[in-house]
Amino acid sequence: MPKPSHRGRPPRSRRVAKRVVIVVGVLALVITGTLYVVIKHLEGNITGVSLDTGPTPDKYVDEALNVLVMGDDTRKGQGPSIGGSTPGLSDTTILLHLSADRKFAYGVSLPRDAMVQRPACKTGDGSTDPGGLTQFNAAYAIGGPACTIRTVQELTGIRIDHFAVIKFRGFKKMVDAIGGVKVCVPEAIDDDYMNSNIHFPKGTYTIDGEQALNYVRERHGVGDGSDLGRMKRQQAFLSSMINKVVSAGTLANPVRLYKFLDAATSSLITDKGFSHLGALVGLGRSLEHIGLAKVKFISVPYEAYPPDPNRVQWAPAAKQLWNRILHDQPLSKSNSKGALNAKDVAGKKYKTTAEQKAAAARVGLCA
Repeated sequence: MPKPSHRGRPPRSRRVAKRVVIVVGVLALVITGTLYVVIKHLEGNITGVSLDTGPTPDKYVDEALNVLVMGDDTRKGQGPSIGGSTPGLSDTTILLHLSADRKFAYGVSLPRDAMVQRPACKTGDGSTDPGGLTQFNAAYAIGGPACTIRTVQELTGIRIDHFAVIKFRGFKKMVDAIGGVKVCVPEAIDDDYMNSNIHFPKGTYTIDGEQALNYVRERHGVGDGSDLGRMKRQQAFLSSMINKVVSAGTLANPVRLYKFLDAATSSLITDKGFSHLGALVGLGRSLEHIGLAKVKFISVPYEAYPPDPNRVQWAPAAKQLWNRILHDQPLSKSNSKGALNAKDVAGKKYKTTAEQKAAAARVGLCA
């Protein structure tokens, strides 16, 4: 009788080896007597805040988890964009959904240039902005993460369980801590817009933190210069970075792992319920259990915004996507079209050149 097939699962020896690598890394900290001190230090790095996000939508599936991830690109001289402080800039917003059974997960990127009906929000000085038709990322500029969460909840009907703001100023330290991140640049990038002097040659190579910050911010020297191309590039970079973080080279190196965690936690602003390592480790374990190949990144369905060719709007199909999240359902075939996962940018081996080129075209990477 033939043995059952376990396609898609790594060999048992590889899974065991990965667990051993993790245990060795933890033991190294325990043996040196620094584990407790390290945990307390890392937890102390995280900024936990309570925000007034307005009415909270009902939750249909209790164990499902919805996390709103925002990138804070506040530049030098500006304060952090916590509710009640000086608002910064946010060009990156991803709604991450984890299924109740932790068998699938997907992140939905929300274009910053999409025109939406924003609700009224509190501003940094305590006054109320009435809202109305505006660009999506105006919510963050006006009221920080609180206004962004309120906007997403009212527009989608989805309850946001937790939020995380990643400060870009600490982002480059995270990249440097893991020895850089591999990127694939399909066409050379040359951008001298406003003396930015950003240049990336065509090809596949590893970039450091400063380069990574320019890479995920860049849009003027790429394609049509729109935010939509940058959004896909950010998804690809995030996928590659996740793959590098969970690789044996990072997990087996206590110094590298600590530097990454120190940089990551120092760059985080979260809600109180998410501001301790236990919650973040739980999220990481859930993603590991699901498997990187099954954690997909997509963009909300969008279409042209007729009054302004430089803006977009959510397409009617977005309602179907929000409904799937509400009822904890996996992505439909139409939603999955063009989806990206960490394995797509981690040197995945393909059977044929045609298959490799098709995968590259799907995610906008090098063939």
